Order: sequence, then structure tokens, then C-alpha cells
Amino acid sequence: MIIAVSSQGQELKAPLDPRFGRAAYFIFYDTENDSFEVLNNKPNLNASQGAGIQAAQAVSRGKAGAVITGHCGPKAFSALQAGGIAVYLCQGNTVEDSIHAYKEGRLKQADEADKAGHW
Repeated sequence: MIIAVSSQGQELKAPLDPRFGRAAYFIFYDTENDSFEVLNNKPNLNASQGAGIQAAQAVSRGKAGAVITGHCGPKAFSALQAGGIAVYLCQGNTVEDSIHAYKEGRLKQADEADKAGHW
């Protein structure tokens, strides 16, 4: 399965980006072969609105089955759910630590957005 992780950098050692829609990058990690690709999310960083929905569409195009991020707003959460993409919230880790936590079953799947709109 492919997991999209919001990231502040382009490496697995980079800090997890706490914002989904306005994350600097998404790391698409393939759990089957332990490889990854990086997507620059720059177009959404300064969007006046719709950043979460656009990020959700990018994650969907990347064939992700799950997202790991710090926080997720209601529009992005709805878009991810509509695409069948599970959301896992994680705080203060690197991308690599977050992936390990997911693989070990230490992350709980979110059942709703944890932020109300823009932040």
C-alpha cells in the first residue's frame, strides 16, 4: 500500500508537516517495497482557499490508500474519505517515525477532521 505523509522536507528523516493542505511536500511511501517518491506541494502553500481539497486530489492521484499528517481540516477530510483514503493523525515525529508507528499499529485512524477550516 502507498501511504502519503505530509512532510517539511524531501527525505524520510524530515519532520512531519503538521498541516495537510499546506504541507511543503508529500512523501508517497510504498510499504511493499520500502521505496518512496516526493511530491512538491508548493502550489497549495499560498492558496487563498481550497488547499486541502487540492492536496487531497494530489494524494488520490498518487494512489495513496492512507494519509499520515499532523492535522486535517473538514473539507480535506471529506475529500479524502470520498476517495477511500484513510487519515491517521500523528504529532511531532519525523516522516520515518510516523511510518514505523503506522506499520506497528500505533496510529489510530481518524473518524473526523481535527481542525475547523483554515488555520
